[in-house]
Amino acid sequence: MSTEITSEFVWHSIPPRPRDSHKGSFGTVLAVAGSAYYRGAALLAAEGALRTGAGIVTLASVEPVLAAAVARLPECCLCPCVAGAEGGISPESIPQLQRQKATVLLLGPGLGGTAQSTGRAAETRTLVQKLLPGFAGSAVLDADGLNAAAQLLAEGKTLPHPAGELIVTPHPGEMARLTGLSAAQINADRENTACQYAEKWNAVVVLKGCRTVVAAPDGRACVNPTGNPGLARGGSGDVLAGMTAALLACGLPAYEAAACAVYLHGAAADRAAAALGEYGMLPHDILSQLGRIFAENHR
Repeated sequence: MSTEITSEFVWHSIPPRPRDSHKGSFGTVLAVAGSAYYRGAALLAAEGALRTGAGIVTLASVEPVLAAAVARLPECCLCPCVAGAEGGISPESIPQLQRQKATVLLLGPGLGGTAQSTGRAAETRTLVQKLLPGFAGSAVLDADGLNAAAQLLAEGKTLPHPAGELIVTPHPGEMARLTGLSAAQINADRENTACQYAEKWNAVVVLKGCRTVVAAPDGRACVNPTGNPGLARGGSGDVLAGMTAALLACGLPAYEAAACAVYLHGAAADRAAAALGEYGMLPHDILSQLGRIFAENHR
């Protein structure tokens, strides 16, 4: 049986920052994200990582995305990538991406896929196939990265893994594509489904939705009590992916990083809804509320 994530669990898992710490103490997130179609996804993920304590965040993307990042996120390092199909990241950039020094790879937000073209989907699939297995640290696979992985699984291939731990963050539609089950089947048995595939894939599974489930390969599982329907809009998951990557970079194990990120994401969304309403709040409103939560808990 799963447990419910509590604030005590979160603040026990996320320690205060030592007085003698420096940016190297909190890891480096390499966010491979964004395309001409989805510029905001990359920015939300990068800011989610910055606001959740990562020491350094490098955004690897195409020029239109980086131009937006310069204006909004001066703290973010940039890695320009060659543009490929439909203005996404070309596989030509893989050698350059592999040279980046990072402790955590965030792969997927806004990369584009079949909704743009078969060419875009093929290039995103190549990024997932090539970047994950060669990465020395841990990774978060999200959004179009998950859809690319689903295509690989459908072809009988295995889920690509980094050398460290892997976190996957599907909503029910993405989970359906990954497993071959229907979204209705998944939602009818969310906890068991997440646990089954966490073990099968040797990955922490974050099955998003009302009462998000976090499941580890060793059988641990928890459900999240925070969050509200104001999160039901594009961009919310990009913020969560960045937050999850940051907590991994700060040194939390994958299960704890995922559970804490999910709880804090929902708690910040609850505050945004209280201030702006569930209809009026936007994903970027989560970020300002998140800082207040950290401050109130002396983090």
